[in-house]
Amino acid sequence: MCGIVTGAFLTAHKRDVTLAMLFTQSLMTPLGSLQLEATEAGLSAIHFPSRAGGSVETSETTPVLDHAIEELTAYFESTLTRFSVPLVWTGTPFQEAVWGALTHIPFGETVSYREVAQVIGRPQSARPVGGAVGRNPLPIIVPCHRVVGSTGALTGFTGGLTIKVSLLTHEGHRFPDGLRI
Repeated sequence: MCGIVTGAFLTAHKRDVTLAMLFTQSLMTPLGSLQLEATEAGLSAIHFPSRAGGSVETSETTPVLDHAIEELTAYFESTLTRFSVPLVWTGTPFQEAVWGALTHIPFGETVSYREVAQVIGRPQSARPVGGAVGRNPLPIIVPCHRVVGSTGALTGFTGGLTIKVSLLTHEGHRFPDGLRI
């Protein structure tokens, strides 16, 4: 079951001198309440319960937020494995290359930081890839939870390792019986 709270406010983007309206909605999921942020052009952020700010209650919404809510709800109902909501992110060229690579990791699969580094043409950059993965503004939809250490070990995750395990388990990943978080 999903519960929604919406809001809107103005924000300035680093690369764009014009002001853009930033809309927010909170979506109740099995992980807790996610705070979604979007411009009219695309979804710009997802905040986990531990990182979400206070929500602003209004009746405003956008087609982008409606689309994101529909897709995230379907994902948690196990009827969607690939997202199509338009995305808008701002990062360094390196971060954006990493985030773009993450969007190609298939549902239910994991890759290492080194593999992501190789995909973006920077094979010696596994650690900086880890930094970029940790700054991913759109977790779940840009599936940073599917990135693991080179030995397959779970590593840090913006939402916490419990949420990472929950997302991977939701996608069918199997863990050793003795896994402790």
